[in-house]
Amino acid sequence: MSKKVRVGVIGVGHMGQYHVNVAKQLVDAELVGVYDKDPERSKMISEKYSTSNYSTPDEIIEKSDAVVIAAPTFLHYEISKKALTAKKHVLVEKPVAETVEEAKELVDLSKKNNLIFQVGHVERYNGAILELGKIVNSPIFIESRRLAPYNSRIKDVGVVLDMMIHDIDIVLNLVKSKVIQLYASGSKIVSDHEDIASVIIKFENGCVANINASRCTQAKIRTLNITQKENYVRLNFTDQE
Repeated sequence: MSKKVRVGVIGVGHMGQYHVNVAKQLVDAELVGVYDKDPERSKMISEKYSTSNYSTPDEIIEKSDAVVIAAPTFLHYEISKKALTAKKHVLVEKPVAETVEEAKELVDLSKKNNLIFQVGHVERYNGAILELGKIVNSPIFIESRRLAPYNSRIKDVGVVLDMMIHDIDIVLNLVKSKVIQLYASGSKIVSDHEDIASVIIKFENGCVANINASRCTQAKIRTLNITQKENYVRLNFTDQE
């Protein structure tokens, strides 16, 4: 029988608690503990899931084979680098880091140490998206809308890194062609970052993608429309149709 992977979760807020719950149930993993910058929150989650409560990220990294990082975005680079330097596997919530340079450094470090370094792009595993991958092979136009009411929980990044990042990832995986032009605009509405954004991406193979995101609309709308020469595909994420 193979040894269980010792998993620690750093950051146990809204998303972090989901990771704790999953790690606790995995048959091939052992949840070794949690850490959060809020000591009371960390203590409460550790007691709820009957696991250890650590006082620093360094302590939990030392005790783990792999860590899940669900801390605020501005801490992703710092904590991920510590874990990868300590030769621990990492699953970090999106966005991977605040800058492209930081992200590339983390990827290079993971390759250097032969480690798994994965970003939590959960939409890749959405059943509807997996089906799209089977029928979309030559898109010529893609239109994406991800609109939702404002959530005060997200304060450290704008709508691009908070929401649109999912759709950019989906589009890049569907088109599989080099980006040759990009136009983007956005506006602050209710926060210190952009709350609405619109992006047009032109690919080398001729495909054009129009990606729109808002976190200050009253209705929750998530649609993806794909035009191919032979057919038209429309996906409604809300009802999975």
